[in-house]
Amino acid sequence: MEPSEFQGHVGRDWRDSEPWWPEPLRPPADAPNVVLVVLDDVGFAQLGCFGSDLDTPNIDRLAAGGLRYGRFHTTALCSPTRACLLTGRNHHSVGMGRITDLARGYPGYSGRIPKSAGFMSEILRDHGYATWAVGKWHLTPDDEAHLAGSRARWPLGRGFERFYGWFHGETHQFAPDLVHDSHFVEPPGTYEDGYHLTEDLADRAIEFVTDLRAVDPDKPFFCYLATGACHSPHQAPAEWIARYYGRFDQGWDEWRTATYRRQLELGIIPPDAELSPRADWIPAWETLSADEQRLAARFMECFAAFLAHADHQIGRVVEHLRAIGELDRTLIVLVSDNGASSEGGPNGSINDVRQWNMMPASVEEMLGRIDEIGGPTIHNNYPWGWTTAGNTPFRRWKREVHEGGISDPCIVHWPARITDAGGIRRQYTHAIDVLPTVLEVIGITQPATIDGVPQRPLEGTSFAYTFDDPDAPERHDTQYSEMLGSRAIYHRGWKAVTYKPLGKQYTDEDPDLPFDQDRWELFHVATDFAECHDLAAQEPERLRELQDLWWREAERHQVLPLDNRAGVAIAEPPPTGLRPRTRYEYRPGGGMVPEAVAVDVKRRSHTITAEVEIPEGGADGILLAMGAVLGGYALFVQDGRLQYVHNLVGRHEDHLVAPDPLTPGPHTLGFAYRCDDPFGGGHATLTVDGAVVAETEIRRFTPVRFSIMGTGLTCGYGGPSAVTPRYRGTFPFAGTLHRVLVDIDPGTRPVNFDAEVRAALNAD
Repeated sequence: MEPSEFQGHVGRDWRDSEPWWPEPLRPPADAPNVVLVVLDDVGFAQLGCFGSDLDTPNIDRLAAGGLRYGRFHTTALCSPTRACLLTGRNHHSVGMGRITDLARGYPGYSGRIPKSAGFMSEILRDHGYATWAVGKWHLTPDDEAHLAGSRARWPLGRGFERFYGWFHGETHQFAPDLVHDSHFVEPPGTYEDGYHLTEDLADRAIEFVTDLRAVDPDKPFFCYLATGACHSPHQAPAEWIARYYGRFDQGWDEWRTATYRRQLELGIIPPDAELSPRADWIPAWETLSADEQRLAARFMECFAAFLAHADHQIGRVVEHLRAIGELDRTLIVLVSDNGASSEGGPNGSINDVRQWNMMPASVEEMLGRIDEIGGPTIHNNYPWGWTTAGNTPFRRWKREVHEGGISDPCIVHWPARITDAGGIRRQYTHAIDVLPTVLEVIGITQPATIDGVPQRPLEGTSFAYTFDDPDAPERHDTQYSEMLGSRAIYHRGWKAVTYKPLGKQYTDEDPDLPFDQDRWELFHVATDFAECHDLAAQEPERLRELQDLWWREAERHQVLPLDNRAGVAIAEPPPTGLRPRTRYEYRPGGGMVPEAVAVDVKRRSHTITAEVEIPEGGADGILLAMGAVLGGYALFVQDGRLQYVHNLVGRHEDHLVAPDPLTPGPHTLGFAYRCDDPFGGGHATLTVDGAVVAETEIRRFTPVRFSIMGTGLTCGYGGPSAVTPRYRGTFPFAGTLHRVLVDIDPGTRPVNFDAEVRAALNAD
């Protein structure tokens, strides 16, 4: 907020001067606390109060004491929906047409939300609120999500006064990549200690409330609480997973039908809503072998445990508000960011990094590790059958703009204002409507400027009008959708939609088909809730009108140009302003360097050189490490001997070890890799003071990504998740490490766009 102009008087000394202070920021009278809970990859049907038999009693109690919105919509993807929620504007309008990882050089796809699109946090901060973000962020470009980057698009640069969470699309639930305010921090515990990220987030949210109330018992707060649940990896405490053993042995077909029936009984879907048919590419449960069924059931058991555990932690936050007497004066909005995820593929996945690197695990291999699923060594996601069941009664899923991708649970709880406890609302609502709703109920108008920057108009419509009138005519009657080339338009009960493939590995349809040749469907969603009856052939004129409306909305909101080439954004990242280098120098004592801005050794020859001094008695520890248990590399000293490990997507380790311990004194320690095949392997050597002490052939070096979880490069210590079980913890080097040099071959590397698509699509 702009400082007030001085209204006192300044004379020559205090005798003829009059002091003046600006009025302290004061929120509107009776302003409620605001808690915005954003679940991740939770489909329409996966909460108990939306028809699931999963255990979500705390969220269900919020629904029982508040309102459920049965036609709430999102963008079908993570960063874009979060941009809508926090700015009240469409995702393309604020440059977030995709996730930050897939930014392109066009206004609607820059991955950089402009200051002219103020955040809820900035508006509420300037009206006397305390503002905190806890959990997943995913709104900072990769080239700024590091310690040398601008903080302008970090949470504290967008109106949040405190932040505890992570930047990227996903993170390890037992060893997360954490940021506290403006610096990276280590997790406060380990898997062995009983640590889990969601519990940590609840602790922090409660801590922030406690800190505020210790000083100011009256100031309202805005808490943006964004869980990792239920984005992969679906990791949960073992005792929570055990509660679900055997609960999904009936399979996804029976579970989906039973869920649909419960939805009808609950009234969360209209009484005439049909169950959309299972897609042809999803196998019937009964066609799976006994082993395939056992594996698929375990994947779902872990998902259910992850969600139930998150529900418990959300309940702890709610109970704290109740205990301090503030629940009634707190507006809680709980949503998911998109439909259930299909990134596990047809069989499920035990390590998404493997799929990005074109090395998916076989069913047999996954069965061999079934007891690890849900734990710290597995990056699990469930198979497509459970995805479509999680979006019951709809078709399709996350990243697509049929209802399965964009129709999500929404709960509003505010005892002081909402009297229709347990009510259901059927008006069309969207993520862009949340901010206008919050402003209206607080009594705040959209500011003309924030920090001196003129503001673009809000594009959402407040749905506060539905609080007291379940039958009020809907006010948000037109909404476009676009995600990675798939498009849709909703207008007054009708919807036109077309699906655009993203890559040949996902469909037999041609992803290169010109956009004007895509086949559109037409649904009267006012009476056909689950898009079961395509009316395009019967009503071609209405379809043309809706298509024309889509193009007008697209031009208005910066949607163009259309582009479904997700891999290009990875292969051709935006300029960073960093000078191209063939030599990188790292020194101990610094923070983690994210993979996006660290030296990239993949698909090229490279050398690593560490300058050290070994004390009497020896010294062990990490010299340089990249990645985590799911993939990466590490150069380290253990038992006095120089060693190198290349962890190929958690599947295989290439290990070099010197035969003799290092002697006390200065040494130059090295690793060299000669790349013989960019998508294959090469020759590796380990050197001590220039002499080769070990060598091996690396059959396949990681080609595309070590990780997508934000895990990066560290010098002199390791990350929270060890690259190899050959050492434990962060394993700091106990000797003197002067510096580490990494030299890379300057030659141009070939690009595999199919692989880049795989990596890109799992970053959300």
